[in-house]
Amino acid sequence: MVHPFAMIRRAVSLGLLFLLAACAQPPKTVAVAPRAPAFAPVPPPPPAVPIPPAPPRGEPTDYLNLPQANLRAQLGQPQFVRQDGATEMWRYDGVQCRAFFFFYGAKGAETVRHVETLPAGATSAADPLCLSALRSARRAS
Repeated sequence: MVHPFAMIRRAVSLGLLFLLAACAQPPKTVAVAPRAPAFAPVPPPPPAVPIPPAPPRGEPTDYLNLPQANLRAQLGQPQFVRQDGATEMWRYDGVQCRAFFFFYGAKGAETVRHVETLPAGATSAADPLCLSALRSARRAS
């Protein structure tokens, strides 16, 4: 008869031998197809566009602090009016340019505080030739 401890020792030895044999086998290589990412790649950002320089400072003195009624008398009815909060903008369209007049002030007492033209002037945001042409066109009509 075999002693019970001897059987246990043989079972443990045999188990260790199987574990050692399993570690000694070369690993099996399984070909795995590349998987697509779970999310689409982020496209690169668009190229940066530099912000154009600010127009030169300076307002045309003929229009600065001019009330709305006086501007209407000089240039007529604006082609476009826009209200943005406390600011009102009037646009006048000429043959060669556009002029934008920005009014600020208390309701009923708004005055011109900024003028711009497209194209802009060489030394200020408002081209004096454009403003002169708009005034001349008003007189001619």
